Amino acid sequence: MRRSRWLAPPDQPAGVYHCHSRIVDRRFILKEAERNLFRSLMLELAEFCQVRILTYCIMSNHFHILVEVPKPPEQLPNAEETFEALGRLSSPQGIGGLRQQLEIVRQSQDPDAESRWLAQFHARRWNLSKFMQALKQRFSANYNRKAKRKGTLWEDRFKSVLVEGEGRALVTMAAYIDLNPVRARIVQDPKHYRWSGYGEAASGSESAQAGLQRVVRALLQGEPATATQSLEVYRQHLFVEGSEEGEAISEDGGTVRGCLSRKAVLRVLAERGKLATRDYLRCRVRYFCDGAVFGSRRYVESIFQKCRERFGPRRTTGARPMRGMAEPGLFTVRALQIKVFH
Repeated sequence: MRRSRWLAPPDQPAGVYHCHSRIVDRRFILKEAERNLFRSLMLELAEFCQVRILTYCIMSNHFHILVEVPKPPEQLPNAEETFEALGRLSSPQGIGGLRQQLEIVRQSQDPDAESRWLAQFHARRWNLSKFMQALKQRFSANYNRKAKRKGTLWEDRFKSVLVEGEGRALVTMAAYIDLNPVRARIVQDPKHYRWSGYGEAASGSESAQAGLQRVVRALLQGEPATATQSLEVYRQHLFVEGSEEGEAISEDGGTVRGCLSRKAVLRVLAERGKLATRDYLRCRVRYFCDGAVFGSRRYVESIFQKCRERFGPRRTTGARPMRGMAEPGLFTVRALQIKVFH
């Protein structure tokens, strides 16, 4: 299959995206202080860029962010509103100097000069690529300065999967992200991991709770729920999907959490067995990071038709079912022929 350009294209359209990136050489350098800094920068830049964090998880050598990117408003912010937004950044661009630049622009005889000048700031907002670029660059600069190092910090450009914003796809992706610390055996209860959307929401963060309310609304097929109700519903969903049935003893005498091993999963697939959604979420499945577009057949097919020119001429349909799933209904635009699990 011809490689799609959907992984982190230059200008993603409005929608919900799962973004993912790793530290170079997959080194485990994100300690407590680094994770706190990354979360702080993420929330600060999300506010400036006017994107919405639905949930996230910051691990020792990589991160996941489920982010909703809205369409730009019809009435873009004026100069004062833009300066106010810039001033809320922890590293604000010299507002005084920018005001001087604007005054010079206003003195020109061109009535459209101010709009063109403001466009440089508007281009950084309601834009997934600009948000991710600023987040990774600002974190890298801060980390390199403190660690007295130079060079690339991230393994490559971020990857993004376009996720259907309604129904099972959204809540399945959110659960996959929030269950990362459980799958990594860092915690037994996802609420105990502080650097995740669910962990932060469980600790009382209103912004994190608002993100999960958006996710739960999809789970409840559009029915609204309070923050408390959403936490209860989402917690039940996480425990059903990521449940561990106690610890087992491995052949070498060590303890193994009640999670399917990679070997066992691949054996079941080879025997044409099916996996329930909860079993997929226990494992590191490439669809969640490399599927490019994720959702119902109708949704994936609609995105394929909009971007038809990005695929080979022999490709007639876009939606590809996730191999090995017991429950029908979830599709991606990229069919993974090998190494479904990694």
